[in-house]
Amino acid sequence: LKTRLVYAGEYMSTSCVEEGRKTSNDPYQRIASELLAQADIHINGSEPYDIQVHNKDFYKRVLQQGSLGLGESYMDGWWDCERLDIFFHKVLRAGLENKLPSNWRDILKIAMARIFNLQTQKRAWMVGKEHYDLGNDLFTAMLDPYMQYSCGYWKDADSLEVAQQHKLDLICRKLELKPGMTLLDIGCGWGGLAAYAAKNYGVSVTGVTISVEQQKLAQERCKGLDVNIILEDYRDLNEQFDRIVSVGMFEHVGPKNYATYFDVARRNIKEDGLFLLHTIGSNHNKVNVDSWISKYIFPNGCLPSIQKTAEAMENKFVMEDWHNFGADYDKTLMAWYERFLASWPEIESNYTPRFKRMFSYYLNACAGAFRARDIQLWQIMLSPKGRIGGLRTPR
Repeated sequence: LKTRLVYAGEYMSTSCVEEGRKTSNDPYQRIASELLAQADIHINGSEPYDIQVHNKDFYKRVLQQGSLGLGESYMDGWWDCERLDIFFHKVLRAGLENKLPSNWRDILKIAMARIFNLQTQKRAWMVGKEHYDLGNDLFTAMLDPYMQYSCGYWKDADSLEVAQQHKLDLICRKLELKPGMTLLDIGCGWGGLAAYAAKNYGVSVTGVTISVEQQKLAQERCKGLDVNIILEDYRDLNEQFDRIVSVGMFEHVGPKNYATYFDVARRNIKEDGLFLLHTIGSNHNKVNVDSWISKYIFPNGCLPSIQKTAEAMENKFVMEDWHNFGADYDKTLMAWYERFLASWPEIESNYTPRFKRMFSYYLNACAGAFRARDIQLWQIMLSPKGRIGGLRTPR
């Protein structure tokens, strides 16, 4: 690898002038400078999206370890950036992630994901324990009053709370909820959607989660409402519902389980029912998520593509509508980041400074990815046999 990097550095440039100064003879630094320059980002530059490097081993670590090395070196304090969101937006728009050397660990993970089912019923509980159980204090402080840990709908909104309320109401209107209906919420989170639908649309809701902490808080928030929050894997569901909704959960299902997921939804929905799937989506077919995100944020996750999603739902559902408002996730994530920073003095005793850097990196990296349109947010409306006369889906 070192030979390849030295050769690449000599091929790309034997010297790189940055703001009138010659860079180090370190080939790793030269290559990093050349790559970042393609995104108009400079090392130790004056723009808020330029990176400030504090450890000379940063360049080698990133070029050898890719995304994982970039994220971990930030957590370790090896570099800083005033506006991480802009940094990632520029990096992704320039396609720099496709120009880094392949890392053997990433290759091994991809091979394992192709061979093994990383989202089995036993492994599925990992994300609940490692992420959603981080602490209700963190999520209560960061999220809106509805505790929505998914993209808000900013079409006519000027605040996070309004955007999330509009998202909840959009979902309920798309599902055409009416009093007396039964609604299954697969991956119900802290019960925000379940409570909203029960209170405002008079439906009976069954919410399913794999997070113990989510279940506890959701049950408290839904007291007095016709809502039942159960701790269960979605594959064990076997009951008929008028409507099904799943928000921000499909990303944890995994390609080897997509067909099973839609089989479960099909057997749990009535023949004249409607199913709304709200999920982050990828522009490309993948078998795993970014290596840093997988290790520190969402273990075993995978962003679905249009092709893989469509193949899995074929012969099970009719696709009535496919709505993309992924650009709204950028605003949502930046609002979360603002609230996270504002609330840090109140919650920092429960966490470490390294955790703060990790979580800040996560929120800003994702915001930059959505801003760059590298990833999307879809709401897909499905019916078992097709709505007679069609479905007029609100926007």
